[in-house]
Amino acid sequence: MVDNRRRNEKKSTVKKEQYAVVLDYLSRGYVKSDMSKFGGKPIAQAIGTEQFTLLELAPKNGVDLEIQDTVYIGKGKRDKIYRVLGKLDFENLTATSRIELDYAIRDIVEANEEKFVNFFNTTGSVSTRLHSLELIPGIGKKYMWDLINAREERPFESFEDITERIPTLTDPAGMIVNRVKQELDTNTVRRGKNKYYIFTQAPRKPKNR
Repeated sequence: MVDNRRRNEKKSTVKKEQYAVVLDYLSRGYVKSDMSKFGGKPIAQAIGTEQFTLLELAPKNGVDLEIQDTVYIGKGKRDKIYRVLGKLDFENLTATSRIELDYAIRDIVEANEEKFVNFFNTTGSVSTRLHSLELIPGIGKKYMWDLINAREERPFESFEDITERIPTLTDPAGMIVNRVKQELDTNTVRRGKNKYYIFTQAPRKPKNR
């Protein structure tokens, strides 16, 4: 009974993406036939706006997608997407997708500023020895206590407020972007600080390397 309840609780925390940003659109499919079982058909590589899930999408017939388009991929009627084909590994991103990834993640972070500022205001420890703030590139232990002390005085209101009160943190949004990219990167062995997932979903079956 306990094990089943724990499994159900864990399952309920996994959210499905409702919207995604197109990173690359290949109207004739992948050049390499082994890239996907959907070779030869139009396909888009995209990133979800909620948990930054990398996805492959099949557009509806007659629909041409634009890079950096935000498309609806949730349940019910979809205007542009016929089917969500599945999750996509970082290592299989096209060259164009890799270039567009930074822009897409930053746009998502900045569009959800309140959510990510709230992270700076409320996040706690991920283990007995490690605080979530230490996982953010550019913060570490050096500026962690500056952030904690400042937020205890009063909560941060915006990214600009963070920078004004802690001038050494010149780009809080960029720090989030860099952490998201680290979590998405399946080419890197996940040890130490890299083994934690705070903005993305951990893969169900991590690769053995």
